[in-house]
Amino acid sequence: MSETNKYMMVGERLCLDFVNTISWRESEEKRRDWFTSYDKLVDWSHHAGILEEKQAQLLLKKSIHNPSEAEQTLAQAIQLREAIYRIFRSFTKEELINQEDLTNFNKVIRHYYQLMHLVPMENDFSIHFDIPEGAFDSMLPPIVQSAVDILTSERDLKRVSQCEGDHCGWLFFDTSRNRSRRWCSMADCGNRAKARRFYQNKK
Repeated sequence: MSETNKYMMVGERLCLDFVNTISWRESEEKRRDWFTSYDKLVDWSHHAGILEEKQAQLLLKKSIHNPSEAEQTLAQAIQLREAIYRIFRSFTKEELINQEDLTNFNKVIRHYYQLMHLVPMENDFSIHFDIPEGAFDSMLPPIVQSAVDILTSERDLKRVSQCEGDHCGWLFFDTSRNRSRRWCSMADCGNRAKARRFYQNKK
């Protein structure tokens, strides 16, 4: 979880990259939340491909005139992020899911799924949400859908893992053939672990 590239996207799935918007999640000293403002949430959503440039600019302009609604959406996004994180982390640690997290997540699902409709494509269908243009929370439905897709697939859920790097805490979807991935990134936590092993062996 690099400090130099705050938009490092290594989760392999949208909802996991969303969860990974806290650097050094499991360290009290180094922990840093990327979503320090609504502007940051919009900026990340644009980088993640959820929002187009025009949509992002519209939301940023609206947030200037409606700061309280923007702040409320930011709080909603952070609450959603932490619920998704704890639900997935429970699976990776084979622990019981916190019922409050599941209840809160189900409330979000019920809200957004009322807005869902299918759009026919060439060979299948695509899911779209009837979110009004300029809605402050327009970045959240695709994230919810991404999480639901994984949670409702036993095969996919088994591929969610947590980085073994000290204090990292990032989650990722393991696409390796034998599910052998251990790090959020070999260039980051993997490299540090490699350097640590080299030092210990040399010592």
